[in-house]
Amino acid sequence: MSRLFTLLLLVGLSLTLTGCATATRYVDPANDQGAVSMGLDYRDFERAATESVDSMLESGAVDNPNGGRYVLVVSRIVNDTMQRLDTDQLVKKIRVDLLRSGRVVTTTAVGADGAEDQMSMRVRELRNSEEFDQRGVERKGTLQAPDLSLSGKILQRNRKVGREQQVEYYLQLSLTDLTTGLALWEGESQVIKRGSNASVSW
Repeated sequence: MSRLFTLLLLVGLSLTLTGCATATRYVDPANDQGAVSMGLDYRDFERAATESVDSMLESGAVDNPNGGRYVLVVSRIVNDTMQRLDTDQLVKKIRVDLLRSGRVVTTTAVGADGAEDQMSMRVRELRNSEEFDQRGVERKGTLQAPDLSLSGKILQRNRKVGREQQVEYYLQLSLTDLTTGLALWEGESQVIKRGSNASVSW
């Protein structure tokens, strides 16, 4: 009898806890009024990327005086924060916005850590293979070398402000002309958050 009572009690408790759980729902990123954490989230990435691209476009650094579009390669974006950030998420947003501007194309055939898309070189390994029609195999000298390189760093600084903590994030980017090695544009976007000392930023 006690076993049955215990079992019923556990089932009842489980149903009670399930009934109290918050229902899963969709979030509209454009109108998200949800809680703000001390760490970086998708809203911060969105804002920082948009600010950076707008500044880059307004500066004229990606306007090719010879017409056409510059070829851009993304170099290394260093994460110097206490969080495990996927810097590719930020970089992808920047690349998408630059591509949409119509002034830049990005290459995936080269990168700081090798080709982003290995197929650019793999398909060229089909040359002289008897299994493939050589008329469809990519010729030598068709890959486009990049003109510009985008590199940067994400920094974090924690400060005490009265009884609260302030967490400052800085996205610093440099656009380099690969012919001359000169920086054509540099920008910094800031995300500053202030909250309880009990909040964590990692």
